Amino acid sequence: MTRARVLTEAGARTIEAPLELIELSGDLVRVRLTASGVCHSDLHVAAGEWTAPLPMVLGHEGAGIVEAVGPDVSTLRPGDHVALSWYAQCGRCRQCRQGRAWLCTGTQSTSHLLPDGRTSLSDAHGAPVHAFLGLGTFADATVVPESAAVAVPADVPAGVAALIGCAVTTGVGAVLNTARVRPGDSTVVIGCGGVGQAILLGLALVGADPIVAVDLSDERLEHARSLGATHLLRGDDPDLAAHVASITGGGADHAFEAIGRAETIALLPTLVGRGGQAVLVGMPAEGVRASIDPFDLADAGKAVLGCNYGNSVPAVDFPRIARLYRSGSLPLDALIGATRSLDDVDAAFSDLRNAVGLRTILDLTA
Repeated sequence: MTRARVLTEAGARTIEAPLELIELSGDLVRVRLTASGVCHSDLHVAAGEWTAPLPMVLGHEGAGIVEAVGPDVSTLRPGDHVALSWYAQCGRCRQCRQGRAWLCTGTQSTSHLLPDGRTSLSDAHGAPVHAFLGLGTFADATVVPESAAVAVPADVPAGVAALIGCAVTTGVGAVLNTARVRPGDSTVVIGCGGVGQAILLGLALVGADPIVAVDLSDERLEHARSLGATHLLRGDDPDLAAHVASITGGGADHAFEAIGRAETIALLPTLVGRGGQAVLVGMPAEGVRASIDPFDLADAGKAVLGCNYGNSVPAVDFPRIARLYRSGSLPLDALIGATRSLDDVDAAFSDLRNAVGLRTILDLTA
């Protein structure tokens, strides 16, 4: 049994409900959740901007402690502290065999199911309830496949471990894995929310310079400075591209979009210089289309890169990021804003919708 917040209708508030967890078998792992982030992807579903089967327990940015494991589990044991991965790779498809877990075509996570096609949750009448991306972290416990739970040191705070599960791995991975930014490369980040802030930390980590932060919130821009941004620009500046060109000496080597809006996606290639690359990190609503000048791309040798989950392999990247945090190289505590209880999910959604504060963490032990 788990206590969860359930979305029954897009655009409505979540409701509290006791749900049954599936019995453990095979490589399934039961995790007592300790913390969950509240991400814009959750809001996309809650607002009806992404199609998803309802009822559903949202939340995909979670951390917890292993309670029990199925008979085929080999990498985890009860008591292990874990960060959860929302993209449980199958390990068998062509992409997985090539070491590109972030492109797995055999996963059931994106259908919000366990690998065998079942839901991990059911209501009091036995009817299936979906867990968002196979996790459903707006609850006090969940059941996931072994590949979705990665052990992290017990001294990594639960809120930090939860963010490693999504925002941090996406943002830092966009820098290290997708763009492969080098020391001294010029960079610009559009959108200084949770993922954008993780991108900024990744850029500071590798020694990018300059690092230009762009946002509509003066509060977030000032916070971006504390995360390593060297220059701050307003997103509504009509001369934004000219200012970026002046700061970077003709356009950035790398520009990152961390919002998922058509306007900023279309703007992104105009901010990079010759031979530069525009990296699409923010996830848009379904159906969003953006217009990009193909002549400019071809003539200037620019590239547009899609970034899914920071091109990460969770079993490799989660522990690496945890080590960088523990060494002080990635001050991930700086990404955390309000801490709320599970009952305050809808208030957290309101803050996210209005771009208020930093990343909200749900304390699932309260």
